[in-house]
Amino acid sequence: MKRLFLALVAVAALAGCIRNPEFQPPAEMAALAVPNRGPNELVLYTVVNRRTGAGAHTALGVNASERVLFDPAGGFKAENVIRSGDVLYGFTPPVEKAFSSAHARSTFLVNKVSIPVSAEVAQMALQKVKTNGPVGSAHCAQSTSSILQTLPGFQSIKPTYYPVQLEKQFKAVAGARSTQIVEND
Repeated sequence: MKRLFLALVAVAALAGCIRNPEFQPPAEMAALAVPNRGPNELVLYTVVNRRTGAGAHTALGVNASERVLFDPAGGFKAENVIRSGDVLYGFTPPVEKAFSSAHARSTFLVNKVSIPVSAEVAQMALQKVKTNGPVGSAHCAQSTSSILQTLPGFQSIKPTYYPVQLEKQFKAVAGARSTQIVEND
């Protein structure tokens, strides 16, 4: 009975992830590329329940030749942002702020962890998130951790279904910088 209860709690915690199977034509996506004017980096966003500390969602910002957000099974939508599968194009700094604000509220906070990477690693991550394919419900951390562990410098990351566990592993990578976004609306 205890195992059933724990399994149901885990599923409920991950229920914030939904499915986004619709893909846009690659030519259309190329026209929407937002050039990265900042450093090459990977940014892990972890949405955490403020009451229980359980992870509710994981997303990965990729700042390579262009800026995108891998929002596996996520539901974020914004004006001038096109979603192709689980990748959001047009992920400008104002859209990044809107993404964080949409998730941070009185019941949830957003932990943002940034890690500088080489241009090559950033481009590898960009290609991997673009070609990953649609992610099923409650697989946001699993798909993100599976991509990360294939990148040079991130081999220590083990696949996990738990956003907070992925965040702990990501923070252990050299150069990680953390910020917490808390809002009360």
